[in-house]
Amino acid sequence: MQETRSTCPYCGVGCGVIIESDGAQITGVRGDPDHPANFGRLCTKGSTLHLTATAPVTRQARLLQPLQRLVRGETPTAVSWDAALDNAAGKFAQVIQDHGPDAVGFYISGQLLTEDYYVFNKLAKGLVGTNNVDTNSRLCMSSAVAGYKQTLGADAPPACYDDLKHADCLFIVGSNTAWAHPILFRRIEDAKAANPALKIIVADPRRTDTVEIADLFLPIQPGTDVMLFHGMLHLMLWEGWTDAKYIAEHTNGFDALKATVRECTPDKVAQVCGIPKDDLLQAARLFATSPATLSLYCQGLNQSSSGTAKNAALINLHLATGQIGKPGAGPFSLTGQPNAMGGREVGGLANLLSAHRDLANPEHRAEVAALWGVPSVPEKPGKTAVEMFQAAADGEIRALWIACTNPAQSMPDQATVRRALERAEFVVVQEAFSTTATCAFADLLLPATTWGEKDGSVTNSERRISRVRPAIAAPGETRHDWSIATDFARRLEQRLGRAGTLFPYDTAESVWNEHRETTRGRDLDITGLSYAMLDDLGPQQWPLKEGESSGRVRLYEDGVFPTPDGRARFVDTPYKPVAEAREARYPFSLNTGRLRDQWHGMSRTGTVGRLFGHVAEPMVQMNPQDMARRQIGEGDLVHLTSKRGSILLPARASTEIGLSQAFVAMHWGEEYLSGCSSTGTRLAGINALTTPAYCPTSKQPELKHTAVKILKAELPWSLLTMAWLPTDEVLAVHRALQPLMAMFPFATCVPFSGSTKDAAGTERSGLLFRAAAHDAPADALLEQIEALLGLQSADTLRYADRRRGQRRSVRLVRRADQSAGLEAFLLAGDTSAEAWIATLLREELPAQSYGRLLLSPGARAPLAVQSRGKPVCTCFNVTDLAIQGELGRCSGTPDERLAALQGTLKCGTNCGSCIPELKRMVRSTPVESLATL
Repeated sequence: MQETRSTCPYCGVGCGVIIESDGAQITGVRGDPDHPANFGRLCTKGSTLHLTATAPVTRQARLLQPLQRLVRGETPTAVSWDAALDNAAGKFAQVIQDHGPDAVGFYISGQLLTEDYYVFNKLAKGLVGTNNVDTNSRLCMSSAVAGYKQTLGADAPPACYDDLKHADCLFIVGSNTAWAHPILFRRIEDAKAANPALKIIVADPRRTDTVEIADLFLPIQPGTDVMLFHGMLHLMLWEGWTDAKYIAEHTNGFDALKATVRECTPDKVAQVCGIPKDDLLQAARLFATSPATLSLYCQGLNQSSSGTAKNAALINLHLATGQIGKPGAGPFSLTGQPNAMGGREVGGLANLLSAHRDLANPEHRAEVAALWGVPSVPEKPGKTAVEMFQAAADGEIRALWIACTNPAQSMPDQATVRRALERAEFVVVQEAFSTTATCAFADLLLPATTWGEKDGSVTNSERRISRVRPAIAAPGETRHDWSIATDFARRLEQRLGRAGTLFPYDTAESVWNEHRETTRGRDLDITGLSYAMLDDLGPQQWPLKEGESSGRVRLYEDGVFPTPDGRARFVDTPYKPVAEAREARYPFSLNTGRLRDQWHGMSRTGTVGRLFGHVAEPMVQMNPQDMARRQIGEGDLVHLTSKRGSILLPARASTEIGLSQAFVAMHWGEEYLSGCSSTGTRLAGINALTTPAYCPTSKQPELKHTAVKILKAELPWSLLTMAWLPTDEVLAVHRALQPLMAMFPFATCVPFSGSTKDAAGTERSGLLFRAAAHDAPADALLEQIEALLGLQSADTLRYADRRRGQRRSVRLVRRADQSAGLEAFLLAGDTSAEAWIATLLREELPAQSYGRLLLSPGARAPLAVQSRGKPVCTCFNVTDLAIQGELGRCSGTPDERLAALQGTLKCGTNCGSCIPELKRMVRSTPVESLATL
């Protein structure tokens, strides 16, 4: 058994992990107790990383050799690396020679390592001569970048995680930190426990789990953040809560901003934001008068057509009150991806150059050209993410290289994205997983290494650089991303007639050393850092200049900013509403966001059935009053329609959601959610609806708001089928079912897992397939589904009533203890028995007493079936019913009841992600002895 220190590949907290491996197998993972980001803690996603590495299901998803698709839509065939890269170099060279360098585009990822990012940036801007290189960080952090640069002068978060211990007021806005950054939320809980006087304000349209810790909740209307911040500054000025000395000595531009916020009176803010004036006053007082105020913010500010304005307006509050450059204070953007910061450091965006240089600055372009040894760097701005795919759809960009990201799921306005992928003459997809939606559009698929195999570095939200080390050798024919890009670049150099090479790299460290030199004299100077220091001393924060022994914990403590005059700048940011306002035809505001236990497009987490326990299937959450007005019942299917498309989803009532609002998780793409329109067009998950409108400064799209209408669907025929499957067949069956999903107006297909393990010690795996239609489909289609799920065997019991469109199939198997277990079932037409039959299968309850009764129509179970309930704690598989039962026996204060619950059931004692939900359950579940009085 070997142990290797590395980092978690999920959110930007940058948790350290220790990987346990045995030969070519990753066997376990635990938090690194010495890593200063997490001190040994991991969230549900991080603690199951080993299950997404070399587990049987994940191995089926891996891309392990180069594949070439000679005809679009056909199955790709294996090719050698030499043939694949020669083909790619020839195609790109031809496009560049025929149409110019701007006819190609590179779309890369915040999950790449810094070394990978650096090579791609140099490849595009130094060799090809185009700035058409952008990243999915454009969908994530570009508004935060632009906001920092406008106000503070550089893309450099000034605060750090340790500031949570020193803050007297936390302002969490546009971030469900409890779900999106769970380990950071654990540190917030620790800070609150250590300092009960700490005040926490949460501003969010949804009442998320993060609100559980808040002293003040501001349920603002979607997109009204700028008005909220201006209203707070208006009151600060009125009450004399601004820091006139700090403003005079360290800032510029305050007078223009004062003129704007003068109009943002409490009455106006209350009307626009939908919050009480007293709450606005309390928020302004706490923010301005607390000894130290720290703001935490994420996609609620960033993913907006006013994203830069929102970021700048929040930073304005810190500058106006002097809440910056001291322990516990400052604006702190929470990075969405594990290395979005590293990508920004190397200039891996269409408007940036290496080491935080600006593409628009001719001196910066000359500096980078000299560092790279090229005559010049192109000055024409490159296409950003949305622009790049629009240009490809219009035929302007003819060759696309996509690495470590899934635009066919994650980009807004999927109709345009898919038209771009179809129209492009040549599409290369460099990926670790063959199952992403984008892979279906690739002419060339290149297999890349992934977590546990990669070598390099990443930078987290607090500017801390960590080493990523491989625990096992690269499987199959996979190669590191930087190595693939380097090999391609050298071949392209030959075809473009360049003598010598710009890419003399033979290790990740050689790439990183060149990147390090580009930072000399810049705000992120890391010339004093090395791989050896990271190996010996652990993760380090930048800047860390040559001759220094450690990095800087927080920035701007001296009040000097990286601007021409050394002063921070107030930005006059007038309030603008969302790009696509609610109106009579589209009366709902649709919000998208994360689930607690899933990550982005689920190419990794989607292979672990356990992670579907908390939220099992796609749904749209609505306010109960909105559902009642429209006569929509719990679980009813609804049409969710925007100006760009329409999808079907079951509705779920949630008091977290405000009136005239709706929420759908961002993760659901066509791999799990599908259907077809009346014209037969296949729909592509939630981003079939979202708008491509973006912030004019940051070019970040407004994924957080889309105007939609929601209408109850009339699809009287329904289908539900579930089956346990051999672990090594789950993915193949899932893939085979995906084309069949498009045969129904509505369909979902998701994995699930059991509480027991198979003979090899692996958690049992299964698939749930759900569909709905106007009429019963042909028997042949149902038979095809049955065959894939093992319901065509001789031991399958069947019932069919074709006239009524009803069908049932069940398969029972004899278990080791001689009891009969339900292995698979299909309910068609009448699915009202779902609750008890699905419980029998999922919880592996004895089924010998039911026999043919399983085929009887109707909803009621012939014998009592007791469900274990819905999982709340993923780590220990503890359900809501178990928690409620235990809480009924626990007395004392809420904290004492929570502690008793944790001691008995262990829920909330490992990763802690379920603690906010547990606290809510503690409050809402009465003690049995008291409830009976």
